[in-house]
Amino acid sequence: MDFSLLLVVAVFVTGAIWLLDIAVLRRRRESSSGGSRPPGEVTHDTAAPGTPKEPWYVDYSRAFFPVLLVVLVLRSFVIEPFQIPSRSMEPTLDVGDFIAVSKFSYGLRLPVINTKILDIGEPERGDIMVFRYPGDPSVNYIKRVIGVPGDRIRYQDKQLYINGQPVRKDLLDDSGSDNDTQALYREHLKGVEHYIFNNLDAPGPQMSEVTVPPGHYFMMGDNRDDSNDSRYWGFVPEENIVGRAFGVWMHWNGGLPDFTKARLLH
Repeated sequence: MDFSLLLVVAVFVTGAIWLLDIAVLRRRRESSSGGSRPPGEVTHDTAAPGTPKEPWYVDYSRAFFPVLLVVLVLRSFVIEPFQIPSRSMEPTLDVGDFIAVSKFSYGLRLPVINTKILDIGEPERGDIMVFRYPGDPSVNYIKRVIGVPGDRIRYQDKQLYINGQPVRKDLLDDSGSDNDTQALYREHLKGVEHYIFNNLDAPGPQMSEVTVPPGHYFMMGDNRDDSNDSRYWGFVPEENIVGRAFGVWMHWNGGLPDFTKARLLH
């Protein structure tokens, strides 16, 4: 179900009914009741005695249209919330994290059709980006931007290479156990420091060098051996971009919401 489409339809329908009532239906009701007012007379929301009551669909449309319009504008052009459903971005993001996504960092886009109407900025290496999965645009993915247009990307033996240079990563913890076989690293992605996981047991995927084409981006999860990303299905086109994730505002995975885990992302 496309929530953006439902929201646009709801705004259109409630707004159209409200405007139709102002332009036509209200006058008809007043005329049929003999309660039409002289031109220039001040009117009030409360119906005068003898004036027919507003139909329920007009009443609801007038009440909900402003609210739906504000939600549509905020969600489409300012900020949109998402919940993390998988482990692909651990240790940066946990299952159950609620993130805030800036909808204007990479330019303003029209809802539903996703057409850019104002160019503000472009994704940079290290950004955490939400995008529509190229294989099924109805599904939103979240990964880290690894390669921008023109970059040469290679991944071999758990080492990431950008433009022929290995990306530095510092081992922080390799105390794997029966239940935890992951090693924690701090990766230095061209000026952006962040944490990643590598599995101590699995060999991991191997990927020969590819060049990111114009208007596309190469994405990877921070949980490098447990992420379905560009190493498997290719590049993300610019038109699939949703926005830049910049913070966690709540964690909820059953029980009470936890606001103590709120933090900015990098």
